[in-house]
Amino acid sequence: MRATTLRATGVEVTRLALGCAALGNLYRPVSDARARATVDAAWAAGIRCFDTAPHYGLGLSERRLGAALRGRPRAEYTVSTKVGRLLMPDAGGGDDLANGFAVPATHRRVWDFSAAGVRRSLEESLARLGLDHVDIALLHDPDDHGEQAFREAYPALERLRDEGVVRAIGAGMNRTAMLTRFVRDSDVDLVLCAGRYTLLDPSALEDLLPEAAARGRSVLVGGVFNSGLLADPRAGARYDYGVAPRELVERALRMREVCVRHGVALRGAALRFPLGHPAVAGVLLGARSPEEVADGTARFGERPPGALWAELRAAGLLGTGVPVPGEDGV
Repeated sequence: MRATTLRATGVEVTRLALGCAALGNLYRPVSDARARATVDAAWAAGIRCFDTAPHYGLGLSERRLGAALRGRPRAEYTVSTKVGRLLMPDAGGGDDLANGFAVPATHRRVWDFSAAGVRRSLEESLARLGLDHVDIALLHDPDDHGEQAFREAYPALERLRDEGVVRAIGAGMNRTAMLTRFVRDSDVDLVLCAGRYTLLDPSALEDLLPEAAARGRSVLVGGVFNSGLLADPRAGARYDYGVAPRELVERALRMREVCVRHGVALRGAALRFPLGHPAVAGVLLGARSPEEVADGTARFGERPPGALWAELRAAGLLGTGVPVPGEDGV
């Protein structure tokens, strides 16, 4: 599978990466065996970039990913994790479903974008992953902690990169304004933009993507299905972690009709779409089973014809100035 090298770091990200939130029991449980089989299937399909975070299942995603990668040649894969939330033991009981994860609430999340918090978070992630370094470290959702993130957390990541503890640094969010600021005002290697460069919401084209292209920074795109609506458009489907509004369901259904006429699954078009922009290094496929990996990689392998994009534009479902994948192997 094709890969992109992030600046001078030597870190490579495959054009299709595995997003590992579901391995942390996002919304519903996944067994250890199914989680392992999901990573195995991704590896067999040629995926070599894996994105996780302490937030995902209170560390469960990191533990499962580390276990699944153990024994594989370390130089052959890229692991991305995140900092900004520390996991503190909590004996209160209950579950973590209020935060979206079907796991026991054995810990609570504490926001911490201090330099010490960044280093502690990364050390704890390395222990869960069973690794001596991660390739990419991202500031995770610093939306309400922007000034501390720029003043303390980001310089801490720079020092960790200088020390070789991480090889590439950046930020991951689902809002573009602060990501654009990171690209413009810091020396990040990449940013992860979730849900803001999709067929339903290409708003990253307004600020983040032009800035990244101008400055030679890479963008990973997550949330390409907008929480599920573009994977299976129907009433009651999720959009950005909530129930999809009726008008967006109808828009997604119209997109699916166009895709069907051109012999392409809407899921495939949604996965390929972000790669039309030159700043996009890769897209994340969120999967919780080998079957979802198989479907996602098969759909990613489809090449939507130019006529599909043209019809989406003609129908007012895609802006005329929005770039689309061409015929150059993208």
